[in-house]
Amino acid sequence: MKVINHIKEIRLKKGISQVKMAEDLQITRQTINAIENNKYNPSLELALKLIAYFDVPIEEMFYLEEALKHKGD
Repeated sequence: MKVINHIKEIRLKKGISQVKMAEDLQITRQTINAIENNKYNPSLELALKLIAYFDVPIEEMFYLEEALKHKGD
């Protein structure tokens, strides 16, 4: 199963740039780009920081690809 995220959608909705987010979280913009494009899964620590940063429930930010398929059944 693949982990899918809505980080880009949440970030854009809140009007935050990748550069600003990178500075705030002390990570690189390239890391954010890779995570947003599902090329890299964040560590648990970074995932928890992202959830706190955007103040959203975990299920709004991350989900398993399989879970999405079963929702439509």
